[in-house]
Amino acid sequence: MVPLSFKEITERLRIIEFPKIDVVIGIGTGGVPAATMVAYHLDAELLVMTLNYRDEENNPRYTEPKVLEKANWDLEGKRILLVDDVSVSGKTMQAALSQLKGLHVKTCAMKGTADYVLFPEIKDCVKWPWKP
Repeated sequence: MVPLSFKEITERLRIIEFPKIDVVIGIGTGGVPAATMVAYHLDAELLVMTLNYRDEENNPRYTEPKVLEKANWDLEGKRILLVDDVSVSGKTMQAALSQLKGLHVKTCAMKGTADYVLFPEIKDCVKWPWKP
């Protein structure tokens, strides 16, 4: 397990060249702390989209990610960054993106696969600073 600190995440945020973003959407629950840090760094509005796929032990709970609350925000014309902590299979990110069809959306993950990945070099599990 790779431990990461808030300082390391903040330092990595400083070197990534994000485009201008109006709204950061965190995928709840795991992506909310990460999205909060990203939104603060980008001085952008923060929203939370609630999906669930895995349990506390990181095992799939459902066959596909389940949208627990439909997104019904007015985001027309906004530049959106969709953030999750980890995106390995991409299933949760794709389920979230399906809720944002027709909008200008980029994706960000702390590790895994996305348009912007903070720690692409990390392949192992991460000990996030916000997890006990």
